[in-house]
Amino acid sequence: MHALLELKSIRHAYGQQLVVNDLSLTLEKGQIGCLLGPSGCGKTTVLRCIAGFEPVAAGEILLNGVKVSGSGFFLPPEQRHIGMVFQDYALFPHLTVTANIGFGLHRLPKSERAPRVAELLQIVGLADTANKYPHELSGGQQQRVALARALAPRPDLLLLDEPFSNLDVSLRERLSLEVRDILKSQNATAILVTHDQNEAFTIADEIGVMHRGEIQQWDSAYNLYHRPANRFVADFIGQGVFLPGKVLDPHQVEIELGILTADIPHQCAPDAQVCGEGCHVDVLLRPDDIVHDDTSSLQAVVLHKAFRGADILYTLHLPSGATALSLVPSHHNHAIGEKIGIRLEVDHVVAFDQSSNEK
Repeated sequence: MHALLELKSIRHAYGQQLVVNDLSLTLEKGQIGCLLGPSGCGKTTVLRCIAGFEPVAAGEILLNGVKVSGSGFFLPPEQRHIGMVFQDYALFPHLTVTANIGFGLHRLPKSERAPRVAELLQIVGLADTANKYPHELSGGQQQRVALARALAPRPDLLLLDEPFSNLDVSLRERLSLEVRDILKSQNATAILVTHDQNEAFTIADEIGVMHRGEIQQWDSAYNLYHRPANRFVADFIGQGVFLPGKVLDPHQVEIELGILTADIPHQCAPDAQVCGEGCHVDVLLRPDDIVHDDTSSLQAVVLHKAFRGADILYTLHLPSGATALSLVPSHHNHAIGEKIGIRLEVDHVVAFDQSSNEK
């Protein structure tokens, strides 16, 4: 049984500049994957290689177990049965919504085209806009038309390139949920490219965090946040600060705020199975790891505060001079310069050897 999509150690370069390096991933049918990373990390180039817009310099790409790209072999995009949703929607301005969605259905018998378009109009919630033109639609509606058009021919794989970047934040969040529901209802297999973590977390089943042309970790959103594979992923995903710590034994690490007890999951040295006693580490603390507690003898000074409605994100000055973040329910409203009681509530200890401090 083949995975629907397999990338095996692909490389791609523009001239002398290596953009994608030895990248592998697997996507099963019905799964939604995501390539997440900062600008220039190579994520869109990977998408273009999958689509067939770019050749690979090494490695191979397989769809349903069949090679579509490889050394000296290249199947044209139109023969790959891949759908694509672009950043700018790329709708035809002179065609109605119905005609846009039906554009790629010329291979279907005429009798099947209209029912398929009607079905998709219903799925994306645009039945009442069937005869409108793109300029008469909102950005969110145009995006749904683009999605319906890409899904219409029932492609084996759907690629979405930064599909929400032209939309405002609240619409982006709502559409992310809608798009996931639509893709799941169609049992579509898809890969999304984005730099927006919230988008990735909302839509994707599996996320690959990219840096310098390589996937640093391919995992669920939960594991990327709570069990980052390396320092780059820990820094890139969510918010947090690193505090120096000392490993007491394989299950305890001491930081200035107290002793954390858990399996110390990260290696101190390449040949070590666990962090050794006395090893110096940097411990990642997320804002939800530091809890506001008026009864605690451990205190910190409020340096900054960011009101977020239900919560306030406090930047705290610790006794050692280090800073930390704490997410506190907003009815605990403290002034800058005020001392507040805090305590640790850490479920996942994330620690890295201090000597690995390169980004």
